[in-house]
Amino acid sequence: MMKKILLLILILPLTGSICAQSIPPADWQIKTALMAVPADYRDGAAVYGYDPSGAFTKLQEGTNDYIALADDPGRDNFSTAAYHKDLDAFMARGRELKAQGKTADEIFDIREAEVRAGTLALPDKTTLCVFTGKVNPQTQEIEDPYVRYVFYMPFATGASTGLPTTPTPPGHAWLMNPGTHRAHIMITPPKEE
Repeated sequence: MMKKILLLILILPLTGSICAQSIPPADWQIKTALMAVPADYRDGAAVYGYDPSGAFTKLQEGTNDYIALADDPGRDNFSTAAYHKDLDAFMARGRELKAQGKTADEIFDIREAEVRAGTLALPDKTTLCVFTGKVNPQTQEIEDPYVRYVFYMPFATGASTGLPTTPTPPGHAWLMNPGTHRAHIMITPPKEE
């Protein structure tokens, strides 16, 4: 009896983590990924997501300039993103380095060096939209949606943009990572009451 209890204690956490990482159907991934794309570009945006094995893959071909990323089923919080195709090489390099086990700081430093050396393309300005919310477990609809806008301007500074370099209240713009390859203007709209 004790062996059965011990076996159950060992197996239950594993089954929970397997269930937590189940891969949603491709059509749901596409639908929710497109929520991050500005409305003018939703029709025709390419979508990347996850196949049934959990491998990152293209779920939908694109015909315009936007690329959307489905929610990562291995993370706890729901988040999708969309960006202009000119940012794709930069984003793909980040995914490649992450797959190699690099930390966020290491990825930042490697891409910084590569952009400065001219071996990694990064446009002088481009956009990224991040869409977050909560998945209703019964309906699978996204509740409490929230969008954050990011405008990449590599190597911009507070002085060159006139923007503050510390977080501001929602609805105000500020410059994050000033002076680096990842300098970007953050605009977080106020949450609706």
